[in-house]
Amino acid sequence: MERRAFLSFFSVGTAAALSGKFFYRGGAADKILDFEDMNTSSLEISDSIKVMKSRAPSAPEFLEAFTSVGAVKESETEVFLADTDSPSLNSYVKKMRNYESPHERDVYLPKNKHSVLFSTYNRIGRVQTLIGHGNFNVLGFDEMLKIGRRYSSVGTFTRAETDFFEGLFSANATEYGFLGDKVTEKLTETIQKSHTKKISKTGHFLFRGRSERLYKKLKDDIGASITLTSGIRSVVKQTHLFIAKTIQSEGNLSKASRSLAPPGHSYHGIGDFDVGKVGYGNKNFTEAFSSTDEFKKLVDLGYVSIRYPRNNMLGVRYEPWHVKVV
Repeated sequence: MERRAFLSFFSVGTAAALSGKFFYRGGAADKILDFEDMNTSSLEISDSIKVMKSRAPSAPEFLEAFTSVGAVKESETEVFLADTDSPSLNSYVKKMRNYESPHERDVYLPKNKHSVLFSTYNRIGRVQTLIGHGNFNVLGFDEMLKIGRRYSSVGTFTRAETDFFEGLFSANATEYGFLGDKVTEKLTETIQKSHTKKISKTGHFLFRGRSERLYKKLKDDIGASITLTSGIRSVVKQTHLFIAKTIQSEGNLSKASRSLAPPGHSYHGIGDFDVGKVGYGNKNFTEAFSSTDEFKKLVDLGYVSIRYPRNNMLGVRYEPWHVKVV
């Protein structure tokens, strides 16, 4: 499916230029969006989304160099050597330490998009129910549309839903405050099944090669107490998670992006993976994981890097569980 020309409005712009289209900037006087009329009780948002309401990281002073062993290379700390009196930097520090709170320049989805937000979320969810959690992780966009057309239990995706999906993928995530790279360029990009391996007892897949080898080495070096908690995520999977987080954030796209990479920006789509402590449940997706013996062993190995360490400048909260592969 080609990107439609009318999606050109998903670009950097002012609140005035974007008003009534896809998103708008919140302000100090803005009220909390009203989602009561959207039947939120009928939604089944995954546990990994629900637990994203974890407390803000107890990070050291923002401009200090990283202290976690193996987190980043020495040269990568230079980016933090900035003017400590910068108002914009101080504002950023405050925002990231309180990433679950709304902030003055946050970007929101306008009310006229709420209905399609929910209908898209629910229809994608029906696809996941039909094909199973594991298969859903590697499902492509075109495959998703075909399933909708074929199975009445899912139903054909409407034009409004596909436009909304494409719009989320095409949007300029820097508008939200997310400064990470876009690593998947095409919405219709597929994950070759022959390039993946399903990891036993996890329900997740890893890419063969570097990802699979690194995970195996971690398991060999740390032991049976560490496990894969999230592997490959296709654009479909990442979009479903991002929509769920947006719903939980009451339409605040910026808040959602502080906890979850927007569609097309997730390194889970090209190699990264998450690990956790066996039996630790939802805490594996909170800062509590950083206090486990498993995380300490992970750091002590020396060859593991964390994609979003403390005090990163990508607009993303601290994720001690997210292993950097590529």
